[in-house]
Amino acid sequence: MKDTISHHLARASAQTPDEKAFTFVDFSTDRDGASSCLTWRQLEKRVRTLAAVLRHGGAAGERVAVVGPQNLDYVVGFLAATCAGAIAVPLFPPALPGHAEKLAAALADADPVLALTSPDSLQAAEKFCANQDGLRVRVVTEEDLLSGWAARAEPTVGEPPHPRPEDCAYLQYTSGSTRMPSGVEITHANVCANARQALKAYDIRAGRNCTVGWLPLYHDMGLVLAIVVPVVGHVHSVLMDPLAFVQQPVRWLRLLSEYPGALTAAPNFAYDYCVRRVTDEERAKLSLGTVAAMVNGSEPIAEQTLQRFQQAFAPVGAVPTAMRPSYGLAEATVFVSASPAGEEPTVTSFDRDALAAGTARLAEGTEGQAVTRLVGCGRPTDQEAAIVDPAGLVRLEDGRVGEIWLRGPNVGRGYWGRPEQSEATFRATLHGDNPGEGTHHWLRTGDLGLWHDKHLYITGRIKDLVIIDGTNHYPQDIEHTVENAHPAIRRHHTAAFSIPTDDGERLVVVAEHARDLAEPHRVRDEATRAVRVAVSAGHAIAVHDFVLAQPGTVPHTTSGKVARGACRERYLRGAWTSDTHVQRETDNV
Repeated sequence: MKDTISHHLARASAQTPDEKAFTFVDFSTDRDGASSCLTWRQLEKRVRTLAAVLRHGGAAGERVAVVGPQNLDYVVGFLAATCAGAIAVPLFPPALPGHAEKLAAALADADPVLALTSPDSLQAAEKFCANQDGLRVRVVTEEDLLSGWAARAEPTVGEPPHPRPEDCAYLQYTSGSTRMPSGVEITHANVCANARQALKAYDIRAGRNCTVGWLPLYHDMGLVLAIVVPVVGHVHSVLMDPLAFVQQPVRWLRLLSEYPGALTAAPNFAYDYCVRRVTDEERAKLSLGTVAAMVNGSEPIAEQTLQRFQQAFAPVGAVPTAMRPSYGLAEATVFVSASPAGEEPTVTSFDRDALAAGTARLAEGTEGQAVTRLVGCGRPTDQEAAIVDPAGLVRLEDGRVGEIWLRGPNVGRGYWGRPEQSEATFRATLHGDNPGEGTHHWLRTGDLGLWHDKHLYITGRIKDLVIIDGTNHYPQDIEHTVENAHPAIRRHHTAAFSIPTDDGERLVVVAEHARDLAEPHRVRDEATRAVRVAVSAGHAIAVHDFVLAQPGTVPHTTSGKVARGACRERYLRGAWTSDTHVQRETDNV
């Protein structure tokens, strides 16, 4: 059978037409959650009907955006676009706070011919798209398309056409800068292969398991876990809206208790969020003993989080072996590696100074030794990972820190409309290999990592991404906001970076004050408040620590760029003394 989403959907519908395929639990209308379901037969009928309309309207080969809220309409819209031979573009509705600029940039980059949305989001989506210069997209609902089709449709004979495995199924826009979004081209073969890799790694099987999730469907992990893995693996998918989780995280855990054998996933911060927000009374009613796997990924994994979650929920059945630290990225569809099934997460202490120098040396436990404890992410499943010297382009031996390079059937084919960037990222070759030979091509992840004792450990990001609560932020965007927050801040002398805390990664900003500022101490409090407000409003994150530094103290590279890594190291060493009026966030900020 051909390896496409369309073929896998047809198989699931033919084998068990009356079994539940997708269930959406709506907490916006019912505080206990109102469930609506589609069987495999019902799902395929809706998808095939909408796909036929899209093909008839000329969408095959074109981009079709999905900009609705998280519900069954979104699932149908995404699947219909891929089954029609169109290129789906999973995005989010304009109502999502703080993301309008990113939505506009992604739509401009993808240039879709249609944008599918839900009836209750139609007006807002139409207004948003109408205000974007040069955007040709027509915003429609499934109902609109079907009603227009019914008046002029002609009967079709035979099996509807399926896309080919090598066809692009969708564009996965990566988290990051709103100014330059990058859409990864994921083929049908890529995503089907990645779904099988995930099913194998987490030991998920039809008839025994299901998926339960709140992750956004426009996010790579949410999309694959909640839509494609269920279709390819023929397992029941249970969905809820991300906002419903944020409002009451116990809702997620209740669904995990209600649906046995569940595979679920969340960023590290979500597990800590459950520990903080789920009350003793709520916890007592949970039963987490049947959860098959709780994937922890998409941001640095904290040992303290694993410990706190296990301590809090062990009394209601949570077992350490269910927590599965994992690594992935959008350019590889999403999934790359996971800790071994049936084993507790592996945490290893490394000498911090040696690790910074590029060598993984086990910490000896001597007093005063600087130690970095890293959580292992296991080994890749049915794909290959190499640790490479990014300068010499040669493989490094185990225990050396380098860039993670990947190759496998799940690696996307490039960035939409960016041939040069695609060539550099998706078709890298090791020193001495033939660049013209496709089997020698690797994906450069931009992530730093190492092999130790058969585990892949992630040590950092080459490109200085700031990751707070599961969301990527480009430091230059934050720095731009900071430099415009108050006139006392000197332009091009600001560094934004994250540091590890007991509550996960948190944002620190160091900014020099203007050289002609006679009495900087008089404006420090005012500038600090202005920066906190501006960053919170512009990026939806809190500034953990803000330093108004003396001119000439923020390090730069030889080419004149701010050296964020060096700045972070100086901060952690305490280079800026108390006279800079370091002010940490408090509960009332």
